[in-house]
Amino acid sequence: MALVDEVLSEINEVMKLVDESQIDDVEKLVQKDKRIFVLGSGRSGLMAKGFAMRLMHIGYTVFVIGETITPSVQAGDVLISVSGSGKTSSIVELSEKAKKNGVEVIGVTSSNNSPLAQIADQVLIVPGATKTGDGVKSIQLLSTLFDQSVHITLDILALKLSRRDNVSNESAANTHSNME
Repeated sequence: MALVDEVLSEINEVMKLVDESQIDDVEKLVQKDKRIFVLGSGRSGLMAKGFAMRLMHIGYTVFVIGETITPSVQAGDVLISVSGSGKTSSIVELSEKAKKNGVEVIGVTSSNNSPLAQIADQVLIVPGATKTGDGVKSIQLLSTLFDQSVHITLDILALKLSRRDNVSNESAANTHSNME
């Protein structure tokens, strides 16, 4: 089997395990009248940033935790925290603090038993391999399979949101950078 086929097979295996009803439950919490914050570290953080960008394209007020222009998270906001292991201390601690302050926390992680999943108001399990060995096993390095699968899962969520909100591809393109 070619390497491309092996990688695609792994991604397909994980995506078949993602519970679409969890995506639907997350969709209910992500509303245009709320500020949406994303949080992640390393490659998981990059997946969260990609999702934030797509949310901006479809008309949401969205911020990335850690950026210099990000305001403080407040009660009534929504925080989407991404951590493959669900144990990354900086992610778990900030998510716990946010929840104590009245923020709805969505945990995107590979394990329902992780600390992040336990504190989240809503969890989205993406069971791809992580650097700690959780999830579907992979030939790929570290948490690559988790990150790939999270990217696809969050893009599916963005598609559901755009359809729910009647945001066309053309409309989203109008908010896309035209500096190319």
